[in-house]
Amino acid sequence: MVVVVLLLIAVVGVALWVRHQLQASLPQLEGELALQGVAMTAPVRVERDALGVVTLHAENRQDLAVATGFLHAQDRFFQMDLMRRQAAGELAALVGPAALPLDREARVHRFRSRAERALEQLSTLERELLQSYATGVNAGLASLGARPFEYLLLRTEPEAWRMEDSFLVVLAMYFVLQDSSGQGESDLGLLYDLFPRELADFLAPQGTKWDAPVAGEPFVSPPIPGPEVYDLRSHQPASQPESPSAERGALASQTPSIWLPGTSLSREERAQLGSNNFALAGSRVATGAALVANDMHLPIGVPNTWYRASFVLPASGGGEQRITGITLPGTPLVVVGSNGHVAWGFTNSYGDWSDLVVLEQPENDELHYRTAEGLQPLTRFEEILEVAGGESETLEVFESLWGPVVDRDHRGRRRALRWVAHDLEGYNLGLMGLEQATNLAEAFEVAHASGVPAQNFVAGDADGRIGWTLVGLVPRRKGREAGFSGRLPSSWAAGNSGWEGFLEPSQIPAILDPPVGQIWSANARVVDGEMLAIIGDGGYDLGARAQQIRDGLSAIDGAAGPLDLLAIQLDDRALFLERWRTLLLEVLARGHDNDAELWAEGQRLVTDGWNGHASADSVAFRIVRGFRLRVQNIVFSGLTAPLLAADERFEWGSLPQREGPLWQLVNHKPSHLLDSKFPTWDALLETAADLTLQKIAEGGPLAEQSWGKLNTPRVRHPLSRAVPQLAGFLDIESPPMPGGTFMPRVQGRGFGASERLAVSPGHEADGYFHMPGGQSGHPLSPFYRAGHDAWLEGRPTPFLPGPAEHVLILRP
Repeated sequence: MVVVVLLLIAVVGVALWVRHQLQASLPQLEGELALQGVAMTAPVRVERDALGVVTLHAENRQDLAVATGFLHAQDRFFQMDLMRRQAAGELAALVGPAALPLDREARVHRFRSRAERALEQLSTLERELLQSYATGVNAGLASLGARPFEYLLLRTEPEAWRMEDSFLVVLAMYFVLQDSSGQGESDLGLLYDLFPRELADFLAPQGTKWDAPVAGEPFVSPPIPGPEVYDLRSHQPASQPESPSAERGALASQTPSIWLPGTSLSREERAQLGSNNFALAGSRVATGAALVANDMHLPIGVPNTWYRASFVLPASGGGEQRITGITLPGTPLVVVGSNGHVAWGFTNSYGDWSDLVVLEQPENDELHYRTAEGLQPLTRFEEILEVAGGESETLEVFESLWGPVVDRDHRGRRRALRWVAHDLEGYNLGLMGLEQATNLAEAFEVAHASGVPAQNFVAGDADGRIGWTLVGLVPRRKGREAGFSGRLPSSWAAGNSGWEGFLEPSQIPAILDPPVGQIWSANARVVDGEMLAIIGDGGYDLGARAQQIRDGLSAIDGAAGPLDLLAIQLDDRALFLERWRTLLLEVLARGHDNDAELWAEGQRLVTDGWNGHASADSVAFRIVRGFRLRVQNIVFSGLTAPLLAADERFEWGSLPQREGPLWQLVNHKPSHLLDSKFPTWDALLETAADLTLQKIAEGGPLAEQSWGKLNTPRVRHPLSRAVPQLAGFLDIESPPMPGGTFMPRVQGRGFGASERLAVSPGHEADGYFHMPGGQSGHPLSPFYRAGHDAWLEGRPTPFLPGPAEHVLILRP
């Protein structure tokens, strides 16, 4: 009995200690705090509103950077730590051997070394700003009553923040937004290497009827190649099994990876990490100022990617200057927002920002490669991967003058990756200049000098002007006049192709003040002609979403306001699937001998239950969507089976414009491109319909299997992915959600709008903002999920922070 009592006392004691540690690690919200040893010149006033959104009143930019770092550390340090470690390939040192595969992939790029060297290129002012931010981060960490709770669970101590870590956070976004391995280009190269060019062009068109560029027209899809070009039945290897999870499609693994959102996404899933960004000129807006909307679609987790803030500084001409928007924890600046003169936002550009370079190496010599200057040795590095609770591992990395050696192709040739992220100019603090931009022209100058993953940059100013350009580095490719585009892997040994630095600002494509008074970008092709040739095709998205946004903007009648743009962001009409519904009904009308009852029920639901939206309660949407995915899976699995046989890494999801050839195939039904498992195309379509219905019905009566049952967001904390028992404490439960892909309201189980906003510069009080999760990364904080319901419901909440409910004074 005594032993039981002692055990009970011990358990209670441990629970109380854990509770105390958790509460002690909460951020300080009120009072005054002197930051010892921190170079500040004046106090900074930190206000938090009812959602925990911060307003920082500072006398200068360095003090503001200190306070920003302080707040990021207190609310989000674990998130920042994961991001810097993921980019540097140092996750295993924190979480153990399970992260070694991620570290091996990342360490090939040796980004910590590059980030350290990038610091040397900064101006004195920029170095001081990064130093101030890092000092603030470490002060915020030290001021907590206990280490952040994640480190308590991992039984380790957090490591101090260094200046270069801010660049590593930017590089972590490169991993999320761009192809860090070149595998997409590799897949395309395999397609063109093993298939006749006519077939490769058909399967990988550069556009379709869905194109909706701001400049230019839709591309015409290539025709179906005839049997004299390629007959699948004479080339198809042993039948490849069709994926049993086609009904779930890409949704099946849209949950972020165990350690960091975005690191385990397939190439098809990564292509869906899109965003919407659009603007109306002042001539079409009630205020006369431009109106800018942005919703960036990213993996959704808790805490959210972004941290809301409003910076208030003395204006040069007297009075105050306010910059409001979102910050990226780990960096000291506003990423997207408005400064009262200019508002701006981003979407991923999917330009061609990397090239795979085939190394020409002497026979039996893998340590040298040919260049225009002769034979050169590969540079060898030994990278030590530290492992928590295990032995360290040595990783051998080889680098060419074009970049690190990343793989071998299907012929066994080694390949290096030329990637903008490897250039030290690829990350800087240039974006901070947007805080001071007073008009659209100045904002464009800042964008062209900023080192970030290349994005579509859409901005508008208080005078009503709007424009589009690219932010980030744009390679200048040598040999374009001879046909070199960088779209396919190639040798650069002869010296007549490759990169010759980066474009000057005046050479970067831009569109200013279009006559229609509107601009839109949604990860699809924005331009054509010479501008497109400069940007290249890095797998830009099908234009269906962009087309729906364009048409929504065109339909706005009269002077627009922010809520008109919110309606477009929340548009879940399934226009893209209308023709697939018609096709499915034609198939279901034929009936099915073995399961006539299920087919009849499916036909009834698709006929009577279709409301044209990706509604959470729609069974019809789920069936039609599942049918298209199943057809796509069967068709492309069969067509590309020879490619998978040649290289097991191949994924047909790397073909983002595949809807064009797919629709041609199911309508024209060429027998020479039919998978040999099926006697006719009608049989293929019937099989796809049957498998779709059968799979959905596994969940119960077909009429009860709504889209929302599948499309329920999983807003999860990184630790709950590793320790499911923590899910109830750390994760945020969400109801079934509307939305999907190929529509403005992009929504999946693990990704969606990481924020939504619309704002007119100079009229920020009329704007709105909401985002998933809350400001704090601490589950006991009142701000852990504050604001999440507004995001779920698509409800506008103010763009500007509300009245201060908590005030903290940070003093030198």
